[in-house]
Amino acid sequence: MSPQVHNLQELRRSASLATKVFIQRDYSEGTICQFQTKFPPELDSRIERQLFEETVKTLNSFYAEAEKIGGSSYLEGCLACATAYFIFLCMETHYEKVLKKISRYIQEQNEKVFAPRGLLLTDPVERGMRVIEISIYEDRCSSGSASSGSSSGSGGSSSGGGGGAGAR
Repeated sequence: MSPQVHNLQELRRSASLATKVFIQRDYSEGTICQFQTKFPPELDSRIERQLFEETVKTLNSFYAEAEKIGGSSYLEGCLACATAYFIFLCMETHYEKVLKKISRYIQEQNEKVFAPRGLLLTDPVERGMRVIEISIYEDRCSSGSASSGSSSGSGGSSSGGGGGAGAR
């Protein structure tokens, strides 16, 4: 629907997927939803460490906001019980509102920060809230760059999906 999606689709069409990087959940403070801010070496030549960490910290703060229990979430729970959960057919929960806010933020970050660098963030909701997936794309025109050779070290964990890109 929005023109922003078309720009990201153009990235997917005009570039080939080189590899994917996964930012794991951080369980050091319990089971609250937060992701590790450790900078992956695969992104070293693609994005500044500060931009990456800022994005992950912002996502972590949004997830903390979503899971925060306050008066509104208490009221939502009471209304849900009183209406046999039919209330959720006509209203969004606080959690759902924040998840939409996170999706908009990820879309914005992809347009402004990640896509121009040949990267694409995938919403953690699409991966079961287990990881933040970052796809690394390379221009098909400049396929001679040797920087993607470092990703072959992690090729053992891949099931051959990205191996065909270098052969073409």
